[in-house]
Amino acid sequence: MRFKFRVIVMPRKELLDPQGRAVASVLREMGMEVGEVRIGKSIELEVEANSEKEAETLVEKMASEVLSNPIIEDYTIHRL
Repeated sequence: MRFKFRVIVMPRKELLDPQGRAVASVLREMGMEVGEVRIGKSIELEVEANSEKEAETLVEKMASEVLSNPIIEDYTIHRL
């Protein structure tokens, strides 16, 4: 069976986000009021597995070992 997931990878809250700061600065210069801006990644995956549990385990492994850097990033997984 095929299962679809979205993995959202974001910089850890306690770390600076230079991309987010740059975007926020440009938006403010354009006269737009924004608070904090953080830039991350959204990855959609379709995986083949025998069960939803097996698919979730596989995507968890992908997210923790390949899709994110656990030292500087957090991730969340969403079933689509």
